[in-house]
Amino acid sequence: MKSAFVTVGTTSFDDLIACVAAEDSLRILKNLGYNRLVLQIGKGTVVPEPFSTESFTLDVYRYKDSLKEDLQQADLVISHAGAGSCLESLEKGKPLVVVVNEKLMNNHQLELAKQLHKEGHLFYCTCSTLRGLLQSMDLSTLKCYPPGQPEKFSAFLDKVVGLQK
Repeated sequence: MKSAFVTVGTTSFDDLIACVAAEDSLRILKNLGYNRLVLQIGKGTVVPEPFSTESFTLDVYRYKDSLKEDLQQADLVISHAGAGSCLESLEKGKPLVVVVNEKLMNNHQLELAKQLHKEGHLFYCTCSTLRGLLQSMDLSTLKCYPPGQPEKFSAFLDKVVGLQK
């Protein structure tokens, strides 16, 4: 059983939740062989109705103490572009699609997503391009992120947001 996991972290990203829970997105995931979609919706106001059929299950929750179990079970992670969520997914060796929230001002998330994509660790998109990316991406092209180097990630993040040269 293939599972996709969507996380928005501790924030709210209603556009992402609405996009990925839409019927055409669910159809794309089913066509890609996914049988389960788990949505971690944070404090958002969009709350899709969970369901289960013979061929597909949609689970929804706001928060858990840890995302570790959901990340371990996921064959694909779709995440907001928060540094913590990106790092946690990459360290677990999971294929990652980062969806950048275009409504955020001074969006350092976009810079982070672009750089990690440039290095081959993830794919990134916006809500409007997510469906197309899901249909065209080749997860086998992604490179593993070297685990256990949070200081390098921290230095990289400082450089991206302009705190270090």
